[in-house]
Amino acid sequence: MKRRDFLKTAGAGMAAGVAVNAVSAPAVLAGQKFQWKMITSWPPGMPILQTGAERFAKLVSEMSDGDLTIEVFAGGELVPPLGVFDAVSQGMVQCYHSASYYWAGKHPGTQWFTSVPFGMNSTGYNAWFNSGDGLKLWEELYAKFNLMPRPLGATSFQMGGWFNKKINSIEDLKGLKLRFPGLAGKVYDKAGASIVLLPGSEVYTSLERGVIDGTDWVGPVLDKRMGLNRVAKYYYIPGWQEPTGYTEVVFNKAYYDQLPADLKGVIDGAAAKMTATMLGEFDIMNARALAELKKEGGIEVVEFPQEVLDTFRSISAEVLEQEADKDPMARKIHDNYKAFMADWLAWAKVTDGQYYSRML
Repeated sequence: MKRRDFLKTAGAGMAAGVAVNAVSAPAVLAGQKFQWKMITSWPPGMPILQTGAERFAKLVSEMSDGDLTIEVFAGGELVPPLGVFDAVSQGMVQCYHSASYYWAGKHPGTQWFTSVPFGMNSTGYNAWFNSGDGLKLWEELYAKFNLMPRPLGATSFQMGGWFNKKINSIEDLKGLKLRFPGLAGKVYDKAGASIVLLPGSEVYTSLERGVIDGTDWVGPVLDKRMGLNRVAKYYYIPGWQEPTGYTEVVFNKAYYDQLPADLKGVIDGAAAKMTATMLGEFDIMNARALAELKKEGGIEVVEFPQEVLDTFRSISAEVLEQEADKDPMARKIHDNYKAFMADWLAWAKVTDGQYYSRML
């Protein structure tokens, strides 16, 4: 007997009794092989994010001995980059890779699972997902859309963004057209800027043509690859708007529920492995890319003035409360995140905070 035959048989028995509302997926049979498709929000060949989704799919196939294979399509190849949520929710495709804060229009609570302005970094998010209620709340929210989420990748700290105008005071933001997704975009909107939501494939040309005056993307390695240093002069720090940037692999719940237990375990293991790998790649590759950008010249790495950061922090607190008030589930997520962060931050201040401020 193959090493997963017993679990597959048990999984088939459970799946046969599950009512599938959104998808007419076939019943699971013992020994059945699953062939899925994944769509992403990333441009073709995009390092770490698109290639990370592809490596995740390869790892799943290897770990399952080919019992679960996933064919990956970049943004726009099957559906538009920002159309992946609906396509998987409706069962047109089995899974997608993207970032949860793109779906604020679906539900305000989605924004907390990517990043929160002045919030936790990657270490804090990892703790919230794995040792707090973060993943449980994520699953509870996405179940409303017939979806099952898992973390898949994290960008680590991001830069503060690219601008074609210096930001010396909060007044300098008024009238600017900026591309900042999620909660950060709402902070900029409240500060007087106009927010434009664009997929990654349109960021460069929009900045080059003046459709937008500023943007963040991911970090130096991907910003440099996109050529943002050729169309913007000022590269701001710190990345208050995204102390991390968790990305997600999300499955149509009806399809996911039909997998036997061992294949669900394969998915979880592969996602955890690739999250750690992608986070490590961002940390070192961003460091090297920023050094290259400085050496090449033509840009200024500029610090946001402290009074501007203080204003961003104040507005962020207001925005978080306003977004949480839009829906009881968003309030539940926010309050849980806020309480968890208070415990995590108390420890981070006497560990990371002391180490970086006094020893390096």
